[in-house]
Formats: sequence, C-alpha cells, structure tokens
Amino acid sequence: MRSPIAIVDVDRPDSWTRYRAGLCASCAANCCTMPLEVQLSDLVRLGLVDAFEAEHEDPKRIAKRLQKARLIDHFNHKHLLFTLARRADGDCQYLDARTRLCTVYEQRPETCRLHPQKKSPKPGWCPYGRKA
Repeated sequence: MRSPIAIVDVDRPDSWTRYRAGLCASCAANCCTMPLEVQLSDLVRLGLVDAFEAEHEDPKRIAKRLQKARLIDHFNHKHLLFTLARRADGDCQYLDARTRLCTVYEQRPETCRLHPQKKSPKPGWCPYGRKA
C-alpha cells in the first residue's frame, strides 16, 4: 500500500518536496500543471514548427501563428521563449488525463527534461503530491 501523498500548492515552492530518484513514480504530475516556457528548438522537436520555418521565419510570426492555433499562450520576444497553451483544467496539453503520463515523453521540451534538478522555480525541489 502506498503512503499518502501530501497536498501541495504548485504556486508555493516553499511547500515542495526535495527531489529524489523514484519520486515521479507516485506523483500526480504536478509539474505538468505549471506554465511551461519552451524554446524554438523544443517546438521543432514537438512537431509544432518545422526546421525550415524555425531557421528562416521571424520568431514573432511563428508565435503569432501558434497563438492563433491556440498552441501557445504567450511569446517573450526578449528571451525568445514561448509559453505552451494548457487545457482548461490547467494541465499541459500533452498530459494524458487518465494516466497522468506525458504523451510526448521522447519529444518533451528541454524544460521538462531538466525539471526539477536544473529548470525549476526552486531547483532540486519538486511540487510532488496532490494538487491543493
């Protein structure tokens, strides 16, 4: 029997758990409910932008197209970061609602690959548990 999972507020890093190997196996995928900033290379890997477009098109035009298609919510032109759109329930568009597993795991963005060890509001800590 699994031990109970604490309720955590993903918006309050002071309520997070220090990351350790195996933690993800019993988590509710809370990291997949936070806004996700990605780079153009991530959008290419996800198949939302083709490599030719990424190399030859102005990122602002790409962002406009992706916003119109509701694939991104925001574009930070200063840092060239795109914020992926989320579903109405706040989950990442690539999170399977039933299994709580990533549907694009092999193509997942660099931010996801490095979370929570390096890319996180609180590196080394994770919003592990059930959502508040």
